Amino acid sequence: MTDSSDRKAVSLPDGDSPWMHVWQHEAAALAIAASPAHAEQPSAPVAPRERLQPGALGPWWRAGVRAATFRQAPDLSALQATPAVVAWLVLFNLAVQVLWQRLAMPGPADFHWQGLLQGGLDLAVIAWVCAWVRAPGPQRMALLCLVLGTEFVISQVSGLLWVLAGQAQAAGLWRQGGVWLLWLLWLGPMVWWVAAVGAVLWRQGDRHLRPWLGGIALLVGLMALHWAMPSQQIWTPGRISQGAGDESDEPARLTLTEPVLRAQAALLDQQLAALKPQRPGVVDVYVLTFAPYGDEDVFLRESAMVADVMAQRFDAQGRALQLVNNPRTAEQLPWATTDNLRRALHRIGQLMDPREDVLFIHLTSHGARNGQLATELWPVRPDAVTPASLKAALQDAGIRYRVVSISACYSGSWIAPLADDDALLMTAADAEHTSYGCGRRSPLTFFGRAMYDELLRTQTRSFTEAHAKARGLILQREQEAGKDDGYSNPQISVGSRIAPVLEALRQRLEAPAAR
Repeated sequence: MTDSSDRKAVSLPDGDSPWMHVWQHEAAALAIAASPAHAEQPSAPVAPRERLQPGALGPWWRAGVRAATFRQAPDLSALQATPAVVAWLVLFNLAVQVLWQRLAMPGPADFHWQGLLQGGLDLAVIAWVCAWVRAPGPQRMALLCLVLGTEFVISQVSGLLWVLAGQAQAAGLWRQGGVWLLWLLWLGPMVWWVAAVGAVLWRQGDRHLRPWLGGIALLVGLMALHWAMPSQQIWTPGRISQGAGDESDEPARLTLTEPVLRAQAALLDQQLAALKPQRPGVVDVYVLTFAPYGDEDVFLRESAMVADVMAQRFDAQGRALQLVNNPRTAEQLPWATTDNLRRALHRIGQLMDPREDVLFIHLTSHGARNGQLATELWPVRPDAVTPASLKAALQDAGIRYRVVSISACYSGSWIAPLADDDALLMTAADAEHTSYGCGRRSPLTFFGRAMYDELLRTQTRSFTEAHAKARGLILQREQEAGKDDGYSNPQISVGSRIAPVLEALRQRLEAPAAR
């Protein structure tokens, strides 16, 4: 094998082979490097590492104030724009995000470093968009710094508003209608940020419409992704202190210990196996309460209260089951998940006689206009229950006669999908209004208190009569409480075939022999 040092002496044949060209260029390069003229040329000096100048970040924040208020930014060429400046701007943006999120969360909180990683996608998209709009070469890094400075300013304003809103809500300075303000506080800064950054990209970029529109579309898509996908929170409500007791107003946090996991693996099967069979010739009532929102104990309390009323007043002892998401009951009650709901209904359907028995199901949570019930059990993420999913589960279980009670905002949207001749449906509100009394410090929701704890517990066993009286009580209490988004307007729908079944049940329960 010929040593590589002899390559310059090799006579290469003529031809167009790529390997021949490579060999010729390499030989030529070695000859030039060995020449005296090349040896005398001094090597280019290495540029010193540029240091972060004192006060380099302040001008970018001041420029961000101008950009956030849609004013022309100053001359960016006079500002230091280096990778070090970008890194420090990113770090400060992340630090203030952590601070404001913590200040907006009352009580103890737990820190999750995984939430810090969520900003990586945002930074990558922002950097790509800044390059896409093609600012002049030296100004590309400056454009990214200006966008980060703008984001810093908007984060300060929105963070302060969130903290003030949380304090106002805790002090009772706004009522249930504040849900619209919460939506505004979440959506407003996003729209503001996209608009302000869009103005910056247009002014500092090459002002070509198609790349600019593409960049704006990416930013809007990024915001939509944050809305559609569950996010990893930096802070979550912390575990309450020992000795606070179950009556503390502070939310407890679920810890997935081995006892909890063992209990949840067996709880549902154990409680389903303990349900009593139906009695031939007797209209038996099977009860299922479903409380999927674990951050507020009001739903836990309402689930227990409704189950107790139904057991005591509707002869349902031994035929009642609670599905509850709450850290305090993780070792006592099965979780309120869609899978547990389907399994529970399937088993109840096996026990019931569809010709005579009745299922009563009460769902209590926060509600949305699209019909979804809010679900929360951090760090578990159960799927949301909807009218369609409940209807499918009831049909699969073969359950005919059913009383469905929904205590949630906008719950009137459940009426149309679930109504038929074999169903009685009751809701705490119509499809356009919120219900009331679902705050952290509420003992019960207004609907649950009036309908079940007061009327069905002591005055009547007629759902229709209790619902009619509850409407008046709820209206009066909402007015006294200052509900500012209109009367919740509870709804009811009574099927023609279930009405006589419920009337026969009421007569049996109110007969002297049943007392």
